[in-house]
Amino acid sequence: MRLGFDGKRAANNLTGLGNYSRLLIDNLATQYPENRYFVYTPKVKSAKQIDAFFQNENIKLELPKNGSFLWRSVNILKDLTRDEIQIYHGLSHEIPFAIQHTRIKSVVTIHDLIFLRFPQYYKFIDRKLYKWKSKSACKNTDKIIAISEKTKADIVEFYDIEPNKIEVIYQSCDDNFKQAFDATTLNRVRLTYKLPEKYILNVGTIEERKNLKLIVQALQDVNQDYKLVVIGKQTPYFKSVEKEIEKLGLKKRIVFLQNIPFADLPGIYQMASIFVYPSFYEGFGIPIIEALYSGVPTIAATGSCLEEAGGPNSLYISPLDSKSLSASINQIIDSPQLQKEMKEKGLEFVQKFNSPLVTKQLMNCYLNILDSEAIT
Repeated sequence: MRLGFDGKRAANNLTGLGNYSRLLIDNLATQYPENRYFVYTPKVKSAKQIDAFFQNENIKLELPKNGSFLWRSVNILKDLTRDEIQIYHGLSHEIPFAIQHTRIKSVVTIHDLIFLRFPQYYKFIDRKLYKWKSKSACKNTDKIIAISEKTKADIVEFYDIEPNKIEVIYQSCDDNFKQAFDATTLNRVRLTYKLPEKYILNVGTIEERKNLKLIVQALQDVNQDYKLVVIGKQTPYFKSVEKEIEKLGLKKRIVFLQNIPFADLPGIYQMASIFVYPSFYEGFGIPIIEALYSGVPTIAATGSCLEEAGGPNSLYISPLDSKSLSASINQIIDSPQLQKEMKEKGLEFVQKFNSPLVTKQLMNCYLNILDSEAIT
């Protein structure tokens, strides 16, 4: 089978959709080496993760032959036809216009429709562009992949798509989070980033939707031996978080880290006492998966899909209730038995997101599309 992928994120982004795209393609190429995997991108960023990805001999990089203007939206169809692509997978909300009028089958991944659910977090022009591209893709593609049941429900609600056109295929996380670091490595990581002995961890862009301020407010009522470590890119919202920290006198109990090398991130997870993710809304929740694989008790917010990611043995609180969050944190701190149970049951639950299983589900999706074409 000859499979084509929108590689813009895979070839240029080092987090989020970039990690999703590289992991998905690399797992396919490793687990099903009999196929050919073509990655189409207008440009390539030089970075260790991206360079390593394109070293897989079964993954072929394809750049524009006649300029990049409108290439991903229109002109790419010539290249897909030339390369005899059977299925093209748009990995982030869009597919080429008019691909439905070619012999090439298409799949689109929809990660979330947060820009419709919480429009106040997005600029007007961005909302219009995202809606136009994603709605068009959902209407014209052969199959939609939603990364959670919640995202599937949003697609049905906002775009009036038939549910049987949508398949839920969860994401996994990088295999580095599935291996315990040895004591020497963990000690090096702790010293490098001056990590406290006991800490609560939060990972994600520091933006209003991620709701870091709730953790700050809860921290004042949490056992004083525990500090908060926050890893993520800062946005203008960070200013209001700083004001809250100053108002509550918590500056000495919070550590902010940015630009952490990916290789060290699993170690920071593994040494955390608790992982907290009180986001108002997510398409899925990869940081929760990373935490569960790292053996860390996890607390997340209700209201979106985080229960899908965290499973029945994580704890959940309202994203508006700091008292409930502090009570849940203290409940875990005060009970070694609960900690043990959450770690064991969480690791057991998260196996449903293991890479080989998710990759097999995706390949079966591709094969079903080709089988249905053969039948018709």
